[in-house]
Amino acid sequence: MLGVPAIPSSPSVSARMSRQGRRDTAPELAVRRLLHAAGHRYRVNAPVPGIPRRTIDIVFGKAKVAVFLDGCFWHGCPEHATRPKSNAEWWQQKLDRNMARDRDTTTRLTDAGWTVLRFWEHEDPAVVAARVAAAVAAARDRR
Repeated sequence: MLGVPAIPSSPSVSARMSRQGRRDTAPELAVRRLLHAAGHRYRVNAPVPGIPRRTIDIVFGKAKVAVFLDGCFWHGCPEHATRPKSNAEWWQQKLDRNMARDRDTTTRLTDAGWTVLRFWEHEDPAVVAARVAAAVAAARDRR
């Protein structure tokens, strides 16, 4: 099901989806500011090693820590995800593919020795930044 193309219900839906921000969202910027202020250096939107067309939101390459800040709607948050009623079948397939892709990315990175951290956009940026910093420190200690 990962390779099945989806067609939106109308040109206006397609246009709205194409304008949706993919990077530098407010939650990402908040977490990145906190990490940077604490002295951490990282890459942003780096390619997932060995997987074309997928990116990691925040990457600590030497420590092999990948951080994803997932949007509640697009990635199926158990607390806040909603399902559109218009063109419901198409949306269900689209969102299911997103979640399957997330699981596949996490599995592949973990199998390659990476620490993968996934957070929801609604989580407190200070808590997220603290957990990321702790994971990076632990990964560096293991090296």
